[in-house]
Amino acid sequence: MKIGVFLLIEPFASVEVQLQRAQQMGFTCADITDTNAGGSMLGTAGFSPTVSLDDNPFAVRRTFEKYGIEPTAVCAHAALLEPSSPGTYGTAEIMKAIQFAAAIGIQDVVTTDTDPRSPWARSLSHQEQVFVIAEKLCMPVQMAEDYGVRILLEPHGPITDSIAGVQEVFERLGHPASLGVNLDTGNAWLGGADPVEFARVFKDKIHHIHWKDLAAEWEPKRGTLYGCGFSTIALGDGVIDIKGVCDVLKDCPIASSTLEIVGDEQILKRSVDYLHQCGI
Repeated sequence: MKIGVFLLIEPFASVEVQLQRAQQMGFTCADITDTNAGGSMLGTAGFSPTVSLDDNPFAVRRTFEKYGIEPTAVCAHAALLEPSSPGTYGTAEIMKAIQFAAAIGIQDVVTTDTDPRSPWARSLSHQEQVFVIAEKLCMPVQMAEDYGVRILLEPHGPITDSIAGVQEVFERLGHPASLGVNLDTGNAWLGGADPVEFARVFKDKIHHIHWKDLAAEWEPKRGTLYGCGFSTIALGDGVIDIKGVCDVLKDCPIASSTLEIVGDEQILKRSVDYLHQCGI
């Protein structure tokens, strides 16, 4: 399993600057970490590591290749519980991400529900949440199958942080082969799930991993937050059973994974070493 890095190494820096830093640290793969539809003011100015889904995907791949970095997944983190709107990252952007990924040979597009933010989203019952997510993914899942791409659900919201919730979405969509799981060890734990059990249940559906560990100070918040963005500590330094996850998944044919960690170079290198010690 390849171990890559999120391209948020330097604050307020472009994709190319992030790739330079990743190369300097010895990484050979990375997610396309942030995507947007249309143009981005900060992206255009070089202050944000964002990739436009309306850009030429081959030009983006050439930029990665310039620094010896393989793009391994496209992050298309939507707000699947929110009312559909052209101003909300959702179905349209996921479908663009599928086409973008397929064009340059990337197999996995990662998305999620995200915490409910509007009064309407917060008012949904559990079953309504499952239906809304499945409805927004119905056409993207079909498109992904045609393009030979997978949509991966990442723990990052009230449904995806729950093993039962993810199972219900799979059931509602008819268990398509083009729908899988991106296991985020930190998000799953913070949302109240056991990442090791998450790995066991979805072992055959996990195709990518976001690695992060969290310190004991996060324990009082467990079960109250949906995702924490990034970890600031090395893998193995926190309270999450990363080794247990590795024991379950180390023999699975998962091609790549990503460190979702911010901090100095030594934290990232120690995390890579820890995964190697765990058999990854």
